[in-house]
Amino acid sequence: MKEADIAKLLQAYKEGALSEAEAVQAIRDVPFEEMKFAEIDHHRELRQGMPEVIYAAGKTPEQVRDIFYSLYTHSAGNLLATRARREHFDKVREKVPEACFDETASLIYLDRERNVKRDEDHQILILSAGTSDIPVAEEARLTAYLFGNTVKTCYDCGVAGIHRLFAHLPEIKAANVIIVIAGMEGALASVVGGLTDKPVIAVPTSVGYGASFHGVAALLSMLNSCAMGVSVVNIDNGFGAGALASKINKLR
Repeated sequence: MKEADIAKLLQAYKEGALSEAEAVQAIRDVPFEEMKFAEIDHHRELRQGMPEVIYAAGKTPEQVRDIFYSLYTHSAGNLLATRARREHFDKVREKVPEACFDETASLIYLDRERNVKRDEDHQILILSAGTSDIPVAEEARLTAYLFGNTVKTCYDCGVAGIHRLFAHLPEIKAANVIIVIAGMEGALASVVGGLTDKPVIAVPTSVGYGASFHGVAALLSMLNSCAMGVSVVNIDNGFGAGALASKINKLR
């Protein structure tokens, strides 16, 4: 429920189109919904501008379906379920047939704002070091897009062939916020941080051989970056990067 919905509710009560009991019931339903296996935060859209996002990993297909449908019926914004599998999606479509599934990003989503004009002058740019980082990059891209941003991507431009990165300097200069996604030693974040005056969000990935320790090496490299203005999210957390980039982009 958004502020406009609350205003309509109060206006309806004022005009007598809604009884006091009906108004109280509508307001009571705003904070959260008890579903035995989950408490759905229907107030989040009002607080944060986006309905609650479902973390599908560890949930049964039926649980994801029921939570997604509850959010569908109580919200106005885009919907998103992260770390989802095909079986989750098949169940969600039983109740929300217009839902979509991005297998690369492991995301189930509903884009209610596909026809809304986006701000092309304030873009989020996503850079990935290698092709193997694309699943995390796509999670970040789709998250930022569903949060209402214009998103550009440049993939496979890591430091092993740094001339590939320099070919994207125009995109780097044009971006308002930059997400850098890299595994192995995670050096790309520091390089990009030294090329721009815009905020850089670094995402370490679990891509790499044994001594990369499933992303810990990249995480530590990014945390120890000597470039100014580089922040770091958790390993493989494309969603977290996309959400944070959106919040920064909308502060402009």
